[in-house]
Amino acid sequence: MIRFESVVKKYGDHVVLRDLDFTVAPGEFVTLIGPSGSGKTTILRLLMTLERIDAGRIYVGGECLTHVRRDGKWVPAGEKYLRQKRKRIGMVFQQFNLFPNMSVLRNLTEAPIRALGLSKGEAEARAVDLLELVGLGDKANAHPSTLSGGQQQRVAIARALAMRPEVLLLDEVTSALDPELVAGVLKLLKDIAATTDITFLCVTHEMQFARDVSDRVMMFDQGRVIEQAPPGELFTAPSHPRTREFLRAVVDRA
Repeated sequence: MIRFESVVKKYGDHVVLRDLDFTVAPGEFVTLIGPSGSGKTTILRLLMTLERIDAGRIYVGGECLTHVRRDGKWVPAGEKYLRQKRKRIGMVFQQFNLFPNMSVLRNLTEAPIRALGLSKGEAEARAVDLLELVGLGDKANAHPSTLSGGQQQRVAIARALAMRPEVLLLDEVTSALDPELVAGVLKLLKDIAATTDITFLCVTHEMQFARDVSDRVMMFDQGRVIEQAPPGELFTAPSHPRTREFLRAVVDRA
């Protein structure tokens, strides 16, 4: 479902991603772990087409996301093409990024109506079902400012699902939450992963969540995947010294 081929991303002279290659299978839940600044969130931003790559290609669902063929050559894709491909991908950010002037219901219906062409009735019916799914069926007419952080993050998750994505990207979705709210949001994501065929790519510092929900964990450092394995293997017997060092530091900090 996701394939990175020799992807390079630079900011000035700083190389963030170095000839990065990896794949994520349809329906798989893959988690990226590693130190801050190693390039994990950049991967998600490239998939959302919020950034352009400097070399290589990215594929989603077997189709190239970043380039198109023209006169027998690969050329960078234009904005119209990117908008179409972006519909297949949802993202839940660290900050909730809800529209403060809109009700919860309208936060969920605005994009499906505008981007997917759903009727208002169809979008609202879908939104009501999703609010029930995330435990906020009674908050449709509320505004984000009246909700707790955990509730706002649940709305953000429902909003991403409203676009019926094939791929859902999660960027440190609990980092802005009070500790007592983290468990509820993580349980919700675990339930969604278990009951849908959505492909997940997750960046998190919650090692227990990564252990519980992931099919595969990738250790990321200095722009490369240095180790990847099922969570039971990677967390109990990591093979790379950098992975062992990182996990020791995370455990000590916790």
